[in-house]
Amino acid sequence: MIWALILAALAALALVPQYQEAQRHPVTAADRAAAPGKVVTLTQGETYIRWHGPVRGPVIVAIHGLTTPSQVFDDLAGRLALLGYRILTYDLYGRGLSDRVPGPQNAAFFLRQLDDLLTDQQLDEDVILLGYSMGGAIAAAFAAAQPHRVGRVILLASAGMEINEPDFWRTAGRLPVLGDWLAGTFGASRLASEIASPSPLEEVQRAELTRRGYIQAVLSSRRHFLTESQETAHRLLGREDVPVAAIWGGQDPIIPLRALGTLAQWNRNTVQEVVTDADHSLPWRHAEQIVAILRQRD
Repeated sequence: MIWALILAALAALALVPQYQEAQRHPVTAADRAAAPGKVVTLTQGETYIRWHGPVRGPVIVAIHGLTTPSQVFDDLAGRLALLGYRILTYDLYGRGLSDRVPGPQNAAFFLRQLDDLLTDQQLDEDVILLGYSMGGAIAAAFAAAQPHRVGRVILLASAGMEINEPDFWRTAGRLPVLGDWLAGTFGASRLASEIASPSPLEEVQRAELTRRGYIQAVLSSRRHFLTESQETAHRLLGREDVPVAAIWGGQDPIIPLRALGTLAQWNRNTVQEVVTDADHSLPWRHAEQIVAILRQRD
């Protein structure tokens, strides 16, 4: 009898992630219809995109980070549009209003989505890639793989060099079965505790936690891509003379400032700047300073 109760309790615990996931809602056509952008169909699934700025002008494709969807660029995109840039933002698979696509979220996964997107939007050359956090690692990897299509790379608090990974997520990423259970059971509360309040993106970040497939996407990205070194990519960008600019937050607890020195060793041609009082929220709390830095470099 006691063993039966123990087994029943263990079975109930094992099902906690599935129960919590069932309480979340999938992305619907109504969600997408209510948003200001549109959805394009790529080879892996549907991707939500939004164009900002004038009809003509230099094109910036902005790639967001691990946990916050493309709205992270709204303020920055508006300011860049005033300078004459056309900015294309999109949601990585598993975030925002893009599809929840199965499979490991590794470099090939992200680069295929970006390649599909550029092809779909007929962006063949001289594209400026702007990558924030994990998006910076995607931008560097893509530019190294296809330097002929990229005119410039701009990195904001970029991953791929140094990262302070929380113990919880490091453990979940390393354990194939138990890690999935930990992320499914406690991942949402962990992410919720990291949301700054009040914040312009607080509502957006909390909405992500209510969407089906989001927690699994975050875990998969951490497990298969986020902590990978982009040394090879950055060294290649240096050899190919692809212009790279990197902007860092002086108070960033996630991407420490020592990443600046690491990147300087890999690609001495990189132009680097530090927003002294910024933490990891560079795109939405320090958009004005970022634009000022970029204007000085144009």
